Amino acid sequence: MILKIVILFLVFMGVIGMFGKLRMPKGLRVGQRKCPDCGRYRIGKGPCPCKVGKG
Repeated sequence: MILKIVILFLVFMGVIGMFGKLRMPKGLRVGQRKCPDCGRYRIGKGPCPCKVGKG
């Protein structure tokens, strides 16, 4: 009985993982914006920290 529960749990977690892999790349593409000058990921709407010191 315990073995059935463990196997069902693992199958369920595998199915959840497959759905997660299908949805994650679409969401990550929008947020992955890099600075064209230094290549860092930009967080938020403000300018990149490499441009703040430059006037």
